[in-house]
Amino acid sequence: MNDCLNTRRAGVLLHITSLPGSSKQGELGQEAFNFVDFLHSANISVWQTLPLGMPHGDGSPYQCLSANAGNPSLICIDFLVKKGWLAHEESYPNDQFFDLQQKRYLLDRAFENFLTHADDLDRQAFAQFCEAQAGWLEDFALFLVLKKEFEQVCWVDWPEPYKQRQTKAIRDARRRLGRQIDFYKFEQFVFFQQWGALKQYANAKGVFLFGDIPIFVAYDSADVWSARSNFKLNSRGEMTVVAGVPPDYFSATGQRWGNPHYDWEYLAKTQFKWWVERMRVQQQMFDIVRIDHFRGLEAAWEIPSDEATAVNGSWVQAPGKELLTAINTELGYVNLVAEDLGIITQSVEELRDEFHLPGMKILQFAFDGNRRNPYLPYNYPELCVAYTGTHDNNTTLGWFNDLNDNDKYRIYEFLGFPNVSMPYALIREALASISNLVIIPMQDILELGGEHRMNTPGTMEGNWQWRFGWHQLTDDKVGRLRHLVNLHGRSA
Repeated sequence: MNDCLNTRRAGVLLHITSLPGSSKQGELGQEAFNFVDFLHSANISVWQTLPLGMPHGDGSPYQCLSANAGNPSLICIDFLVKKGWLAHEESYPNDQFFDLQQKRYLLDRAFENFLTHADDLDRQAFAQFCEAQAGWLEDFALFLVLKKEFEQVCWVDWPEPYKQRQTKAIRDARRRLGRQIDFYKFEQFVFFQQWGALKQYANAKGVFLFGDIPIFVAYDSADVWSARSNFKLNSRGEMTVVAGVPPDYFSATGQRWGNPHYDWEYLAKTQFKWWVERMRVQQQMFDIVRIDHFRGLEAAWEIPSDEATAVNGSWVQAPGKELLTAINTELGYVNLVAEDLGIITQSVEELRDEFHLPGMKILQFAFDGNRRNPYLPYNYPELCVAYTGTHDNNTTLGWFNDLNDNDKYRIYEFLGFPNVSMPYALIREALASISNLVIIPMQDILELGGEHRMNTPGTMEGNWQWRFGWHQLTDDKVGRLRHLVNLHGRSA
């Protein structure tokens, strides 16, 4: 256990894909290290990202092909050149704006060179990685190879021997497709090497890395295919109920996520092994981990799979206390944050508090006129994480501009009519609060409007694509941010 959640700190929310650079999205290259330098220069000691998994076609980091694997799109090709596994002249396509398919071509070239020219230390590191991560890596690599062989269809539509993981079919596939399987292992090795280097650099600069895990996993994932006993599926491998949330602030019909629900009774019989191993990987990657939709560990909204919306679901109890106890018993203390937004009951709060987990406070939710509103700063406990907004909210400037004049007046009245415009009026309020940790989205630091929003829940288009440019981060903005962090005692 470290003090990263028990000391006044400031952090920034920015996903890796939002970093600048010449690729189609941000990656784990020099720009990531430059971002750490910016945080350090502003006395900011926490960098929060979204989940780092390999997404499906919609790009959502909350629907991934594995609960443990990293997203190979984030790999920086320069790393392969520096390692000597790729010649500099072949490191980039002509346009330099390459996609995952092109990046995988280069990774495959690097893998060939690794097989023939890697030194003993690199070979040993690869072997140790494969051994340490074998619990998920073996099945994940095979899953990707079979998905490619069966033209990327969902595993439930694979030929029966592979869908049902019949022993002979799986054994033959591992032998027949061994080289491709090893390539996907190598790809993950490269990802974790790069992430490990970034984490080491950040920690040396006094910056903690703050990760995020979705409570549920995607149906079309290595996790469900390889260990379907952990999930509520019928004999054909189909879901009878799916996950989501009832109608709330974000949607009048709720959100039908479509993820499979856990078979908690089976998981309990295994001492929650799958969850413990999942958390072990996250503990290796991050200093702090947010559990998205934490309330699902107390009770989760189950929707019949034939329902088009989330309206006709029901709450079904989950053994959160037993699960968190198992995690702490096996791994020691893990710095967890509970995403406790939405419909939160006393039982959810008791579960959070029993394990001394900070919850989340969103300032954009605070100004409804109710003095008991838990998102008002004078109602905060010290052990919480305060945000102006999250990746699911509009930017603070976009949110404020959409309000009517009466609502704007009421907010500025609460803030004491500061001689500061949005979003910095709200940033200052967050930093001044009693909350130990305050996280500011990068869009708010850059004073950007709603067109720079990261995600709109319940929509499928135009999400997860925002990136910033260094030209937007002027010296004045860095100095202003550093001054506010220092002023409010958060330069930990």
